[in-house]
Amino acid sequence: MAKTATLLWVDLEMTGLVPGKDKILEVAAIATDWNLEPVAEFTAVVKVDPELMHERMVGSFWDKNSESRDGLMAQNESGKSAAEVEKDLINWVDKYFMKNPIKGDDKYDGKVILAGNSIHQDRKFIDIEWSELSKRLHYRMLDVSAWKLYFEGARGKKFTKREAHRALDDIQGSIDELKWYLSFMKD
Repeated sequence: MAKTATLLWVDLEMTGLVPGKDKILEVAAIATDWNLEPVAEFTAVVKVDPELMHERMVGSFWDKNSESRDGLMAQNESGKSAAEVEKDLINWVDKYFMKNPIKGDDKYDGKVILAGNSIHQDRKFIDIEWSELSKRLHYRMLDVSAWKLYFEGARGKKFTKREAHRALDDIQGSIDELKWYLSFMKD
């Protein structure tokens, strides 16, 4: 298959938000072109120590999102090791991504541009848990939350997306959100 993707949209579900202490539970990725049209999807479950899940997945956030928590805990048994998931994800990236996503700009050569909502937080987990994938990512990222801040603060416009707190639903929502912000731009 030809490599046609330019943006790697990623959403991770973790046991919590503390890199190094919490662990990745679920990953979804959507490869898109610059028009935000999907090229391919990837999903995987990472098997995590159940004791860690029970220890870390408590408190007001998880209590408010108990359906998501219960779904993540239920699928844990069917997960793969973090190393296996990283290998599968790297193979998927190699299959779909262009070597140079920005025409005429060699500094992106071989590096993949990560995209998502508050993607810097996901990147912290990737850097710690999936160092080989991290080496393939460019330092620049397309973070939808920057658009969110601008549109809510400067324009008083708010995009409402469902908060499923499941990786694939969340990343699809992030792509829809960026498309909505871009709809306000004129060529």
